Amino acid sequence: MTDEKTTRELVYETNRDVKWICRALRQMERCDEDFEARLRALEGWRAEKAGEEKRVSTIGASAGGVVGGVVAVLVRLLGGG
Repeated sequence: MTDEKTTRELVYETNRDVKWICRALRQMERCDEDFEARLRALEGWRAEKAGEEKRVSTIGASAGGVVGGVVAVLVRLLGGG
């Protein structure tokens, strides 16, 4: 036998490398899935937070409108307007 690798050894090494590459790709896919899940959770949280802020500002505007209406009635009753 010579110092050169035989076909059988090359096939064995190639098979081992392919298995390693497949394992690495599966691990990368799991990391991607985890990252995407965390990203979707963050986007959902931001949308929920934006919705809460919108509700608070709407409630504040409604309260301001009611208070402003009451003040207008009082000013009118007291003869100011």
